[in-house]
Amino acid sequence: MKIFKKFLKTLLAIIVLCVVALYVFDSEYIFKGVRVVYMTGHTTAYLDDYTHFDNRTIEKGNANLPWAIHEEYNKAEATDRLDTINKKLGTVAFMIIKNDSIWYEKYADGFGVESKTNSFSMAKSMVTAMLGKAIMDGYIKSLDQPLGDFFPEFSEGLAAKTTVGDLSSMSSGLNWIESYTSPFSITAKTYYDTNIREVLLGLEVVEEPGKKFKYLSGNTQLLGMVIEKATGKTLSQYLSESFWKPMGMEQEAIWQLDSEDSGMEKAYCCVASNARDFARFGVLFKNKGVFAGQQLLPTEFIELATKPRFENDDMYGYGLWISDHLDKKIFAMRGILGQYVICIPEDDIIIVRLGHNRGQFVPGESFTEDFFVFIEEAYKMLENAS
Repeated sequence: MKIFKKFLKTLLAIIVLCVVALYVFDSEYIFKGVRVVYMTGHTTAYLDDYTHFDNRTIEKGNANLPWAIHEEYNKAEATDRLDTINKKLGTVAFMIIKNDSIWYEKYADGFGVESKTNSFSMAKSMVTAMLGKAIMDGYIKSLDQPLGDFFPEFSEGLAAKTTVGDLSSMSSGLNWIESYTSPFSITAKTYYDTNIREVLLGLEVVEEPGKKFKYLSGNTQLLGMVIEKATGKTLSQYLSESFWKPMGMEQEAIWQLDSEDSGMEKAYCCVASNARDFARFGVLFKNKGVFAGQQLLPTEFIELATKPRFENDDMYGYGLWISDHLDKKIFAMRGILGQYVICIPEDDIIIVRLGHNRGQFVPGESFTEDFFVFIEEAYKMLENAS
């Protein structure tokens, strides 16, 4: 019994020391991570984790613009290969949109047309769209406006060369480490911490900006802070009035915050919405900034965003991933669990996929295997139907 009591005292002491250490080293956000992820039976972020965070509403307008339904709607069957990978990776929504009409649509695992799921990094494309709108509205001068104009912390040395365009194109040179596995990484800290602004303003530019692609979620978070400061509006408010309302979204959406009240949106991720409303951004990008006859973004901005900025890093433009699979000019919104809005303008096709998991990266490619399967099998379905 004495040995057991001694063991318990030692264990308690260790726990207390660990708790104190987390607070001393400003890592108490880990408690929230444990509660939100591991204590809910998960090992990483998941589709409906937004229910465990503070959120801000992205309001829809009074005039919804219903989707056009293709005359061949859902007459096609998924190919065996598509059906297999969808089941394997836990696809909850899969859509094929042809000529801006819903041609195929299927849901699974209890999800449906109105189900909200986490966008994850597809939000980065939305933030870049907001950048384009802020330039169009005159809040921001151009892609070349220095970051230091908005935050003096970035007005000296290499940081003074960093532009808002560098943030959007993932070429800022920030000392951010993109790690999804370490609970002590800055990526984890910004996901669970209660003051994102403070964390981001503590970063430094350590590499020459505007020279090469390096995917850092911190870039988009800083860009979101720029947009917030330039417009004087929350990101949710500006997204609502710039896109959610004029694009006639069917539902309100929500955007995760670091904390309640005056909290900051997690600009690099975490807009919770449904497949149909996510897909509208595909239509906007595919149609070069035009939605329902209204020019919401400059054509030249979309043309720039949907082509590689750097010759040696041809997988990314401004806020959008790029591919030449099947010799097509493809660009896509992408999230970490295999969330996709894939646009193929030359064939007037948009593919939307939301789900629990993604596949393994293909050697030599910047996409996972499922990305290519979704495209190939969507074409097979279209060809079989014709």
